[in-house]
Amino acid sequence: MAGDGYKVDLSALDNVIKKLNGIIGDLGKTNVDTKHKTYLPPGALGASVSEGCTANGDTGGGKFEEAEQLAAAHSDMKDYLESVVNHLELVMDEFGAKTKKAHGSYQDAEADTTNAMHGADTTSAPSSTSGIGSGSAPGSMSGV
Repeated sequence: MAGDGYKVDLSALDNVIKKLNGIIGDLGKTNVDTKHKTYLPPGALGASVSEGCTANGDTGGGKFEEAEQLAAAHSDMKDYLESVVNHLELVMDEFGAKTKKAHGSYQDAEADTTNAMHGADTTSAPSSTSGIGSGSAPGSMSGV
């Protein structure tokens, strides 16, 4: 399709890959933070009524009735955030792999075109610089 007049800026793809790597690194830190820096120890929000009730039902005053509900809501939100960050990491890893594969394919096509223009034999040795196997999964950017 060289006659179609399109050109792929490989340096722009390189920049995308570098930025993706930075984002993936930041997500790794976020993943650690959501797992380990959001711990809420039992009783941190106060004692619930059930923990401080006496035999006659007196709470002794000063007990926080919603403590258990808040602790449960915190735990649910913590689990949700961990799952969101894990999903983002998977999506970014997949996007990064596809971007690298596309870059390699375009680089190979450029090398083949250059060799063909200079009369070099492109069938004697593979020009693959992508480092990715020839097998392609459904939805992959193979043949790009």
